[in-house]
Amino acid sequence: MKAVVVRRFGNPDGLEVVDLPVPVPGPGQVRITTEAIGVGGVDAVVRRGTLAAYGFREGHLQGSEVAGSINAVGDGVDASWTGRRVWAFTGLAGGYAEQAVASVDDVLPLPEGLTGADAVTVGGSGVVAHFALDRARFAPGETVLVRGAAGSIGITAVQLAARNGAGAVAVTTSSAQRGARLRELGATHVLDRSGVADTDVPSGFDVVIDVVGGSQVPVFLDRLNDNGRYVAVGVVGGQPPADFGMRLMGAFRRSLSFATFSSDTVPGAERRTVRSAQFDDAVRGDLRTVVHEVLPLRQAALAHHAMDAGTVFGRIVLTP
Repeated sequence: MKAVVVRRFGNPDGLEVVDLPVPVPGPGQVRITTEAIGVGGVDAVVRRGTLAAYGFREGHLQGSEVAGSINAVGDGVDASWTGRRVWAFTGLAGGYAEQAVASVDDVLPLPEGLTGADAVTVGGSGVVAHFALDRARFAPGETVLVRGAAGSIGITAVQLAARNGAGAVAVTTSSAQRGARLRELGATHVLDRSGVADTDVPSGFDVVIDVVGGSQVPVFLDRLNDNGRYVAVGVVGGQPPADFGMRLMGAFRRSLSFATFSSDTVPGAERRTVRSAQFDDAVRGDLRTVVHEVLPLRQAALAHHAMDAGTVFGRIVLTP
């Protein structure tokens, strides 16, 4: 089968299309003929070599999120799964391929009317956005800032905050055009990446959802209201300064809090319930999925160049 691996850590040209043996599903696993493959921010972080200290090595088979049809099942899996169209999480490897394996516990049937591209656009990111707001204890009437809102996590977080009664939904993004698109999705205020607004903006925020991380984390911590909650869901812009926690300690009497969030800590049953509901919302049009572009698998490097250039709005999807 055709697959895409990280031949060299660094820029996207280190991605290479290779021929690999078709994987065999093990106990509790299914094999999927992929029709759509999500390109996520974590893929770019892995490709750059940022996570090499966590065991990622050159030769890594990229990708974590696919949609397609099950063509084989491993021991202990009900044979009735065969032939079903599903969304699947493959872990942090194995998705950029014509065939992928996943645990049956990380597979969810697709409702009629949901395309594979839409499934991989909201399947992983929607759950992160939902539970990040939940962990931030977001309540109707509160002000929310979504930092790095042009990606699929941010786009979903904006919609969820708006439809659940946020008093204001501010976003950071890189251009007026993107800001206008985010307003269509529910944003009420647009800031540039340094936090400067194009209109009057709330003096502070009750909740910050941060996909970016990087050197400006302390700047956005300063934008929290008293009792404000900051939840980091990604570090696509790099790690924050080592001493960023001093900002919190310096504002001790304001009762600010900072948390990281990974959906890995959410029980599987809860993830499936939320994901299933979001798939249904997407079919009805109650939750908008934004597909930036659909590219063939062999052009995975082109997708990563676009991500590194910051030109992606929504999600790029690969198709074998």
